[in-house]
Amino acid sequence: MRMLHTMLRVKDLDASLAFYVDTMGMKLLRKSENTEYEYTLAFVGYADESEQAVLELTYNWGDNEYDLGNAYGHVAFAVEDIYTFCEQLEAKGADVYRKPGPVKGGKTVIAFVRDPDGYAIELIQPE
Repeated sequence: MRMLHTMLRVKDLDASLAFYVDTMGMKLLRKSENTEYEYTLAFVGYADESEQAVLELTYNWGDNEYDLGNAYGHVAFAVEDIYTFCEQLEAKGADVYRKPGPVKGGKTVIAFVRDPDGYAIELIQPE
């Protein structure tokens, strides 16, 4: 058994794709529309779905305003050079709201960035 994907509902699919593909460096793996149920799915990731888990961005054509709630935490990604990556994110206009640095009381270097919908993304530099 393995994890396949995490689904995030998005308000603006074009803005989300620009963030995940252009800013975060992911690939658009596939995109499909369901006219009967009025939604579009876009799957993005760093590798093919057969190799690792990906993100499913779901855009509902009608009411697409969402409350992120207080149960959602974050999605995490490993980043080889977190300081350079965060500089690149900020140069592209991303909100790196927790700058890279060690976690309190630890050595692991992390940072946090928000996507266009406000979802938190943790970046972790492997030791």
